[in-house]
Amino acid sequence: MPNELLWILYILLDFIISLIIFKLFKKEGLFIIITINIILCNIQVIKFIKMFGITTTLGNLLYGGIFWATDMLSEIYGKKEAKKGVFIGFVTLFTMTIIMYGATLFKPASIDTMHPHIEAIFTFLPRIAFASLIAYLASQLHDVWGFLFLKEKTKGKHLWLRNNVSTITSQAIDSVVFTVIAFYGIVPVSDFIQILVTTYVFKLIVAVFDTPFLYLGRSLAVKMGEYFDREI
Repeated sequence: MPNELLWILYILLDFIISLIIFKLFKKEGLFIIITINIILCNIQVIKFIKMFGITTTLGNLLYGGIFWATDMLSEIYGKKEAKKGVFIGFVTLFTMTIIMYGATLFKPASIDTMHPHIEAIFTFLPRIAFASLIAYLASQLHDVWGFLFLKEKTKGKHLWLRNNVSTITSQAIDSVVFTVIAFYGIVPVSDFIQILVTTYVFKLIVAVFDTPFLYLGRSLAVKMGEYFDREI
């Protein structure tokens, strides 16, 4: 199966699973989605793939699910819960980085075959995680602010507008901050520029998929009695 088709199916799978988790656990489910995706995308980001003839990182895909969950929290539960979700993600990634890096310091037994693979992933991860932590906080806090600012200005109308404008600008912040910290100086300049540009482009594609699922999520929240207009 070509990477392009697999990538699209992967996006749909992530959002469908996110909707199921939200239906099962409601607000707490959105915190779960942030936690799962922040861990997985920061492992997957070290894998490079080719799509449409250009190089990008696999982690771009699941990162879109975090924006979806944050926007769901903003839309349904308000600023306080959205920021709570952001900081839950921050603490999750920070804790994972420390614990898994510590795990690489243990000397493996003679029968161990996995240590080199774990070491290869998680000794590289601290720089990736640091980049992600800084980019994550900057972009997610901006996303919460931008989403709720536009919700107030549009008097709660045009969900597609606040979702896309806040996500597109926040993704730009995330892409620049993350790529510079994570990859500058360790990949060739041409690859660095390509990663920066394609990272943002592919995140925009994920944002397009995000919009209908945000509408589905809000409709689901209404049916579950979770959604009502809150002070922002």
